[in-house]
Amino acid sequence: MTFIMIMLAVIGGATLSIQAAINGQLGSKVGVFRCAFLTFSLGALVTGLLIFYFEPAHSLTLLEVPKWQLLGAMCGVPYIVIMVFAVQKIGTAVATVAVIFGQLLMSMLIDNFGWFGNDAIVFSPSRIAAVICLGIALYYIHASNQNSLE
Repeated sequence: MTFIMIMLAVIGGATLSIQAAINGQLGSKVGVFRCAFLTFSLGALVTGLLIFYFEPAHSLTLLEVPKWQLLGAMCGVPYIVIMVFAVQKIGTAVATVAVIFGQLLMSMLIDNFGWFGNDAIVFSPSRIAAVICLGIALYYIHASNQNSLE
């Protein structure tokens, strides 16, 4: 089951890169905010249909959960807007690796300190090495972009 979840996460990451590349092009033609609006509007429609047809009943509704948990929905807005803008300026690869770098840094802090009600998973040398390796990868991918523009 762990392998399947990892593969689904990899597929999810691949779709984010596709979305970033397409939205970067769309945003340059119709505007960053219109592109973001389209993304969220269609996403809301599709998700609404998925909820209607496939979501099982839960013990709580959105109105009954702790209100701070609803703030997670707001985190998608800066991501989409930033990516639509960034892809146009630095390319899909650099923007995506930078996002993954930010995700990795923040997720390791969340894990280490057990923020937002998550179980604590402490820093380890291999986790720190992974962040360093990804930072190096970001540097080299960005540097290769700069070299190809010269």
